[in-house]
Amino acid sequence: MRALQEPSDEAVFAAVERVVLALNAIDQDSQHGGSHFCTEEREQLCEYIDLTLGEHGVDVAALAARQGIDRAAITDRWRDW
Repeated sequence: MRALQEPSDEAVFAAVERVVLALNAIDQDSQHGGSHFCTEEREQLCEYIDLTLGEHGVDVAALAARQGIDRAAITDRWRDW
């Protein structure tokens, strides 16, 4: 996110996708097929992504609204955990 200056929605979602896919790989490697992240950890990861976007100037609520999704669903497209 630090590298993006006034990012487009597409650039933000591309960054989110990269993070979520990396977390999917970590989650799958840790359990050999089953989800390793517990519910609390999943919630914390999603909150961290949301907060990080906000800290870098992304209006997450507006981003989600433009996509017709709930703010909490910005990772759902790629998330396996």
